[in-house]
Amino acid sequence: MFLRSTTTRSPIAPVPPTAGEVVHAGPTAADVLDGVDLTGRRAVVTGAASGVGLTAARALAAAGAEVTLAVRDADAGAAARAAIVAETGNEHVLVGEIDLADQRSIARFVRLWDGPLHMLVHAAGVAGAPLTRTVDEWELHLAVNHLGPASLSAGLHWALTAVDGARIVHVTSSAHRLAEFDLEDPQFMSSRYDREEAHARSRTAAVLHTVEAARRWSGDGISVNAVDPGADPDAGAATIALLAASPLVGGISGRYFTDLAEAGPADPVTGRGVAAHAVDPVVARRVWRWTERSLREIWFSGLPVVA
Repeated sequence: MFLRSTTTRSPIAPVPPTAGEVVHAGPTAADVLDGVDLTGRRAVVTGAASGVGLTAARALAAAGAEVTLAVRDADAGAAARAAIVAETGNEHVLVGEIDLADQRSIARFVRLWDGPLHMLVHAAGVAGAPLTRTVDEWELHLAVNHLGPASLSAGLHWALTAVDGARIVHVTSSAHRLAEFDLEDPQFMSSRYDREEAHARSRTAAVLHTVEAARRWSGDGISVNAVDPGADPDAGAATIALLAASPLVGGISGRYFTDLAEAGPADPVTGRGVAAHAVDPVVARRVWRWTERSLREIWFSGLPVVA
């Protein structure tokens, strides 16, 4: 399986352009990690074959980390690995197959993992899918965007606690502002299915999981944060890199970031910020317990318990 190898000020302050200077995009992931040496540190990045996951994985590898590209398509992962190695010169890039819609695949990944883990980046995701049930009879958005990452974090918890200051980054979406999580019918078993609502609910669940994981795992030395990557993979990867590896945010946990800064409350005028329903600590505890029950139903039905 494993192949060889925006109310808070940003901690990364852009330099104002001089007169007549062409204005470029903001800091990249490489800029964020400039001067940061990740040699000897290990990272897992899901969804790393393309998009923001690939961009973030490349930046971590360029800084010296051993990076496992956790991908559903092994061929696409191999191509991504070759590109990263060619660009960074870092041979310590591996490929691990994982399908976050299938708990059996996650269990296999966890069983094959060996040794400590410093950074876990959940960048894989799905949006806008028609009603689809996974092999576990879960709605697809919820399975991939929340339950799968929650299961992987639980399964690798032992590896994260083996190091000092491990970090988990949940790549979520501004879509969370569109819907609260429905604990009465989370899988759309009785209510009418709407793909946008399904996506929004799953993203809300992921942010709520971030809030509660940060509380529960603070004593284990694990920081857990969420990020809205926006539409630009380069800008999104910069914020991921900040949360995964920059010393500037060491010790910060349970927060929601976008554009290299902690987001403020959702603003209906600007359409920015984090919704109150996604960071409610009481709801976060309820969603955690529901998630735990859902995962254990699958684990106890024949899968090894990995949490």
